[in-house]
Parts: sequence; structure tokens; C-alpha cells
Amino acid sequence: MNFVGIVCAVLLGLTGLLCLVRIVRGPTMLDRTVASDVFVAACVGAIGVEAAIGRHNTTLPILVALALVAFLGSVSIARYAAQASGGGQ
Repeated sequence: MNFVGIVCAVLLGLTGLLCLVRIVRGPTMLDRTVASDVFVAACVGAIGVEAAIGRHNTTLPILVALALVAFLGSVSIARYAAQASGGGQ
């Protein structure tokens, strides 16, 4: 389990780093939005891996809340982008 945890931590860390680069260098707002959504998903995955390695479930409410906030943020930005482009009602 230790090897799997290290591999997951390295991959999730690399994912987070690449997402931060895309957030900083992203040419459009939608690129930044997708990168931030993937970054939050990587954070949720990292917290889940930590909970699995530590064999506890106390972080489950944090995972649910973080996923909900990420979803609501993505939906609100998508609605704003649709209205800004004239596609909204």
C-alpha cells in the first residue's frame, strides 16, 4: 500500500502542477475554468488517497463539500460564458 500511495501522490502532485500552469498561462477564461476544475478534482483525489492510506473516513464531508463547490463554480462560469457570448436566454 505504501508504494501505491507514493505513486498516487506523485501523479496527483504532477496533475496539480500542470493545472496550475494552465491556470496561469491559459489563453481563455474557459481554459482556466477547466484547469481549475481538474485541479479541484486532483485535490479531492489526493484527500481520498490520504484517507485510504490513513484508514479513516473523517475527511468524507470535506470531499463532498469540495466536489459540490467545484461543480457549482463550473456551472456558474459556464452560464456566465453562455450569456456573455449571446447564447443565453
